[in-house]
Amino acid sequence: MGPRLISDMQARGEITNLFSFERAVAPRSSISKKKSASELLTGIHKAMDVSIGVASVLAAFVIANLGSLPGNAAGFLTLRISVKNLLFTLIYAVLWSSIHHAFGVYKSRRPNWDAVRRMAGATTVASGFAVIFVVTSRSGAFRLSTVLLAWIIALSLSISARMVFSTLAGPATLSKHPRHILIVGTGGRTLRLLQSMNGRANTDYRILGFVDSNRKQFLPPEIEDNLLGELPQLEDVLKSTVVDEVLITLPVKSCYAKIQEAIRVCERVGVEAKYLSEIFQPSLANADYERMEGLAVTSLKPVVDDVRFIVKRAIDIIGASVGLLSLSPLFLVIAISIKLTSQGPVFFTQERHGRNRRRFRMYKFRTMVLSAEQLQPLFEDKNEVSGPVFKIKNDPRITRIGIGLRRSSLDELPQLINVLKGEMSLVGPRPLPQRDVSRFEDGWLLRRFCVLPGMTGLWQINGRGSARFGEWMKKDFEYIDNWSLRLDLEILLKTIPAVMKGTGAA
Repeated sequence: MGPRLISDMQARGEITNLFSFERAVAPRSSISKKKSASELLTGIHKAMDVSIGVASVLAAFVIANLGSLPGNAAGFLTLRISVKNLLFTLIYAVLWSSIHHAFGVYKSRRPNWDAVRRMAGATTVASGFAVIFVVTSRSGAFRLSTVLLAWIIALSLSISARMVFSTLAGPATLSKHPRHILIVGTGGRTLRLLQSMNGRANTDYRILGFVDSNRKQFLPPEIEDNLLGELPQLEDVLKSTVVDEVLITLPVKSCYAKIQEAIRVCERVGVEAKYLSEIFQPSLANADYERMEGLAVTSLKPVVDDVRFIVKRAIDIIGASVGLLSLSPLFLVIAISIKLTSQGPVFFTQERHGRNRRRFRMYKFRTMVLSAEQLQPLFEDKNEVSGPVFKIKNDPRITRIGIGLRRSSLDELPQLINVLKGEMSLVGPRPLPQRDVSRFEDGWLLRRFCVLPGMTGLWQINGRGSARFGEWMKKDFEYIDNWSLRLDLEILLKTIPAVMKGTGAA
């Protein structure tokens, strides 16, 4: 929420745990029976946590009794596995899972301090129940010191696993930022939704404001002061604001057509829409359905969200890590060459628009003079590309070493850092600067931002220099609408010869 809206509603105790809403709208397809990437990661995380709890107890026991254990594995299994031990281990696993749920470990999926604090608290309390092994140990081999050791091991592994999953998931399912929500509707459903949130602000969500044409004459200040426009202005609001989700709370019977229109606008712009009914038919978005406490909830995602995105993220991490390590000598040579041939820093950073138009700093090797961005307005009339983008051949701002770096696409290699950070992918639409995005006039162009930008893509391997803006956008949407892991692999393989020819991007 905006700062004023948050503080006002918190003071009156009217805003609650936004995660209760997050759970209610979490997509789970009852049609395709496919879980979203987020749900799959959460399930794996839960199983991993329980495994860590049980494994930590076993590891602590082994470490504490190294000198008295049988000399071979067969002997160890014969002595230690019994029905009693299996029963208590099962009880411990159930307690471990229940305590982690009670601490809200899986409520917030963002890797922040609150998530670490919850994990540490849950692990500490759950580890304490390992005393059941002390009490039931006839030989005395399991002692209180073993419980302490099990806690240390579990705490270290649990927090590490949390960080690993956060890195693996990346922006496909997690975000470093709260998800920005725009609510369409200001009536009774909206008020009940806000009032049903139990007094705890959740850092996963931030309500930007409200859009509605049929608003009541008198509205609470927290809604009235945050009205961003009427329903016909929804596309303009989405074009001017970073929005991750649009929650539609309009009444179904009286606003059927308006809800359908709001869905169409979200599909057109490429923003996820959520509504509390199954009766509306999307044309572009991928619908996931869930029934919770008798309430049908639908989430319309502009792109497919399943386990393949986890694989894509894993490929990005591995590819970027290997690339940065193996190319480090080349990085050093390029850096020295830039410093010897021109004044200024080795790297050029520029704010670009990423997924959902969130801004990030993109890294490149510097190929232009220091004042290149300030000089750009002087060359606007020489722009050789139609549309809102800017590009000219033989740009006089490019340095001598920069010509070769651009022709070989070596200037793009530092973007592997952005890939590792989760701001970009190896394959995807190119990230655009603010100057270009600010000149987008048609809302449908914004749908290209519903996926992570990439270092290379269909446009890059099909002769980026000769493509017109319309053809460029056509390639971007072709990639988005037909995305698959196989397509990513094909693009990566075709990028190498394209770069060698000087027609592609790295």
